[in-house]
Amino acid sequence: MATKTLAGVTVEVNEEGYFLDPSKWTKEMAVEIAKEEGLELTDQHFLLLDFLRTRFATGEALTIRGVGKSGIVDIKGFYGLFPGAPMKKAAKIAGIPKPASCI
Repeated sequence: MATKTLAGVTVEVNEEGYFLDPSKWTKEMAVEIAKEEGLELTDQHFLLLDFLRTRFATGEALTIRGVGKSGIVDIKGFYGLFPGAPMKKAAKIAGIPKPASCI
């Protein structure tokens, strides 16, 4: 297990950088992770991160289609917010494990 210091707090992460304990996540940490990913977070990013964290906490599957049906952003908008691999990036920034649907 690796550790990483974000916003002055050391957290355990896996080899890909995903949090092992999502309860340690803060919005300040999200800002730092996003910078590492080349992103600057907006209010819409945070709405989506909160949506993903809530779905994860209730045990629901995290999918791009589910994000598209969230009412926060459509699928094209999701790719615009998190270019490249939107679900992987969003999950990492949200402090939750990489979804099973991601390779």
